[in-house]
Amino acid sequence: PEFRLRERGINSTVVLFGGARIPEPGKAAWAARNDVQKRNLEVASKYYHEARRFAQFASLTSEALGYKEYVVVTGGGPGVMEAGNRGAADVGAPSIGFNVVLPHEQAPNQFITPELCFNFHYFATRKVHFLLRARAVAIFPGGFGTMDEFFETLTLIQTGRMERIPLLLFGMEFWNRVVNFEALAEAGTISPDDLQLFTVVDSAEDGWDVVRKAYDLPEIALR
Repeated sequence: PEFRLRERGINSTVVLFGGARIPEPGKAAWAARNDVQKRNLEVASKYYHEARRFAQFASLTSEALGYKEYVVVTGGGPGVMEAGNRGAADVGAPSIGFNVVLPHEQAPNQFITPELCFNFHYFATRKVHFLLRARAVAIFPGGFGTMDEFFETLTLIQTGRMERIPLLLFGMEFWNRVVNFEALAEAGTISPDDLQLFTVVDSAEDGWDVVRKAYDLPEIALR
């Protein structure tokens, strides 16, 4: 992957993480195991839409820079990952898929640029490549894998092992329900200032605006 990205002259990326089980709006919640999950996953399909639009913002910015900067990268699978690669494809931009070989749920989606589609055996190696060029990381609702990527990125920034970059949590209602960040601060297990290491947003516009202001990028209008 490193040689391939160097050959393409890709210097920086925008990373999208999120649930493989979140369906496209209007499509069946294939991963649901009961009626409650079906209902919740169908509601969560709005995040597929926002991830797709966020990737369009990143990709149009990348286009103006010769697709050398802010190139979209995802985990390569279905759900939110597919939405990210699809958003790039919508505007004719290349995108990267760092897939991982798993017994279920994970197969490369059709929207990844073929020569930038990679299959990893080891999660640890894949993690390095995700963050090596990252200028922003967008975390959409997801499960254990999504939370793993979020907390690892957060820990690297918190400990100074990684430069601080825009770290976006999409879905205030979801994240406030599943993680009590304030409780961690109140317990003293994190610093109150650590709550400023990430930004919670609900829309692609709000999320990209954080990235745009962080790097003084021009405003972009979706086509």
